[in-house]
Amino acid sequence: MANEEHHLTPAELTDKAWEIAEKIRIALVTTWDGEQQRIRPLSAHVDREGDVIQFLIGAHGGTTLAEATGAPALTLVQQVKKYPTVTLAFADHDAQDYVTITGQAALSNDRARIKELWTPFARAWWDSADDPEIRLLTVTPENAEIWEGPNQLAATALMLTAAITGAKPPVGDHGAVRM
Repeated sequence: MANEEHHLTPAELTDKAWEIAEKIRIALVTTWDGEQQRIRPLSAHVDREGDVIQFLIGAHGGTTLAEATGAPALTLVQQVKKYPTVTLAFADHDAQDYVTITGQAALSNDRARIKELWTPFARAWWDSADDPEIRLLTVTPENAEIWEGPNQLAATALMLTAAITGAKPPVGDHGAVRM
């Protein structure tokens, strides 16, 4: 579903969503634990040709707010198994470009793909791609929303002008698309 507020076609909006996600590569991944949303930053492997965004995660997850407060907690893996709809948020603050992508998440222990996605940065969490703790989280996008704005300098000038004149600032384009 294209949004009338945006000047791009649905195909162009889809391309833009993939471009922003690929450029930023860090997603705030939002899951549901049955009571509230949980958000965590994860390094994204954007695969436009495969129509997926993938993440290396731990099989047992980390400490969550619920665990820290003594409440029963679901790990990231348990959350995704029980509630597979997730939202990924990518933000390029300097360009004032933002995209959220909602889709279905699936978990696997695909050792070949884990090895393909392994980077030296993953060593911060695991010793090697062979670590049995690593799992693959794959998100298949269903829809996206994009907010494009002027760059930071232009945005600041527009906001200052609006504050002085009392006019509403033109904050950029917004669009939504089913992927």
